[in-house]
Amino acid sequence: MNFTAKQIAGILEGDIVGDPDVEVSKLSKIEEGTKGSLTFLANPKYTSYIYTTEASITIVNKSFIPDNTLNNTTLIKVEDAYKSFSKLLEYYNQVKLNKVGIDNVTSISDSATLGENIYVGAFTYIGDNVVIGNNVKIFPNTYIGDNVVIGDNTIVFSGAKIYSECTIGNYCVINSGAIIGADGFGFAPNESGEYSKVPQIGNVIIEDYVDIGAATTIDRATLGSTIIRKGVKLDNQIQIAHNVEIGKNTVIAAQTGIAGSTKIGENCQIGGQVGIVGHLTIGSNVKIQAQSGIGRNIKDNEVLQGSPALSYGDYNKSYVYFKNLPKIVKNLNDLEKKVNGNN
Repeated sequence: MNFTAKQIAGILEGDIVGDPDVEVSKLSKIEEGTKGSLTFLANPKYTSYIYTTEASITIVNKSFIPDNTLNNTTLIKVEDAYKSFSKLLEYYNQVKLNKVGIDNVTSISDSATLGENIYVGAFTYIGDNVVIGNNVKIFPNTYIGDNVVIGDNTIVFSGAKIYSECTIGNYCVINSGAIIGADGFGFAPNESGEYSKVPQIGNVIIEDYVDIGAATTIDRATLGSTIIRKGVKLDNQIQIAHNVEIGKNTVIAAQTGIAGSTKIGENCQIGGQVGIVGHLTIGSNVKIQAQSGIGRNIKDNEVLQGSPALSYGDYNKSYVYFKNLPKIVKNLNDLEKKVNGNN
């Protein structure tokens, strides 16, 4: 799909310096720009590239004044080049994903309710009594179990699985390979030392504006609901166990695991490969550094690192001693020998 500089300037409310009719059909880094591509300059470290880039259009700040002759790139001047380029990426993504209609090779229950302006890709299964809102995009090879509800403007990418009884809000994004509502890890030992499965009869509730990364799994509750509150952002390959609740606008990086029935507050930031044991309460505005292990309740506003996790400041102070521990032990041994020798 081609866009002219005039069209792009209209979207971004920018000013054109150069050819308003020049067209672009792809995006590029400024140092890798080629004819027919659109790029941007926001970081001063990359300023030199604007004089050599082959990109047909470059988005720049209004304050930018070239020192040398530009290499045939048309400028679009805006208040904030980075934000404007991000806005353009979002617009481009919306255009790219704007599919409508139901492919022929699908299995949709007669009892399902489908909203307006939706897309259902090939080899998708939609079960009994499913309710799908308006403008929903469901890409091929997706499974949606019985009694699932999906709100308006949500996107479900290829290969995602949403098990029965789960509820997905409005404006959510569920990436490929994500599994919503699989059984929680519930087993009880019997007298023979074998494990019997505990039925998991709850569901998963995902509120509005939640993003779920590829291959992330969110288990259904044993009873009640596993709940992901409004605005939560989950990276790829995260494991969220049964009956967990994550507060609104919390962000969690890849490969984090959260055990059953733990409650996490609002506006938390959790790094990659963090492990959180079950039945804990973690407050709001908590920051947990990557690879930390959390085994206790956490109050609001704490910043943690380590395994088991310590206060971030205490960890950094302690680490000075950790890395010098062999030297410290040697000094203590030498001192002990010296004291014993004097005796």
